[in-house]
Amino acid sequence: MSAWLPVAPCTPDGCARHTGAVRAPLPAAVLLLAGCALVLLGVACVPLVRLLGAVPRGRLTRRWARAVPRAFGVRVTVRRHAPEPATGGELVVANHISWLDIPLIASVLPGRMVAKSEIRRWPLLGPLAALGGTLFIERDRLRALPAAVTTVAAALRSGSRVVAFPEGSTWCGRNGGAFRPAVFQAAIDAGATVRPVRIAYRTAAHPSGPAAGAVAFVGSDPLAASLWRVVRAAGLTAQVDVLAPIPADGEDGRRTLARRARAAVLEPVDALLPRQTAVASDRANRPAESVHH
Repeated sequence: MSAWLPVAPCTPDGCARHTGAVRAPLPAAVLLLAGCALVLLGVACVPLVRLLGAVPRGRLTRRWARAVPRAFGVRVTVRRHAPEPATGGELVVANHISWLDIPLIASVLPGRMVAKSEIRRWPLLGPLAALGGTLFIERDRLRALPAAVTTVAAALRSGSRVVAFPEGSTWCGRNGGAFRPAVFQAAIDAGATVRPVRIAYRTAAHPSGPAAGAVAFVGSDPLAASLWRVVRAAGLTAQVDVLAPIPADGEDGRRTLARRARAAVLEPVDALLPRQTAVASDRANRPAESVHH
């Protein structure tokens, strides 16, 4: 088992099931076409967007990423429990459930994604991911681990925000995997801040109940099947909780830092409410309320 690529016990048959209301095939097909068209538009515009300055580029990235889940019929709620840092490198770590996690993170905290090296060789998406600043790592070779840590640390030192899913694999949302410590070593080496982010999916019938299985993209689940399952499921909501930062000042080792981040991410949502200070918004951070995209 690789330190970067653990295996989750979640399977499509056991986890990826929707038990709530469903859309009729025709409206679902319209959503599917709209969502795919928006994704392809964003991919095609990457070379042009990179020519823009950092501020307009970040604004466009957030708007596009915010529109993607909505195009697929998923309502999004973002709650910010601590202010966003103004400057400096930041390692954003989140639990990993679905392909939807990527635009959700990008809509709130856009940054350079950490991805497996195989994606670089994918037709069209590989070169465009490279243009977008993706940090490619060889997750299935233990010997490549020091070089991967060095690459991520260098990006953090340069002031970049780096986004990683340290579970190393997708999980269905009912349980979570251990946070692998390697990426946290990069944060320690760079003296960066670790920003935990919690992602949860629910249905309209169970807003605080069982995780929405329709969004789980696990095991050998084909992407086409996952896309269709999402657009057929009615009343899906994604909730993103941006949690308080954890300094990576070297006092905690990488394993302790990984455990602290995992504990924050997997803490029950209700336990976060008393500490909530602000929410994400395009205009401002307003206290004690949620924003729905």
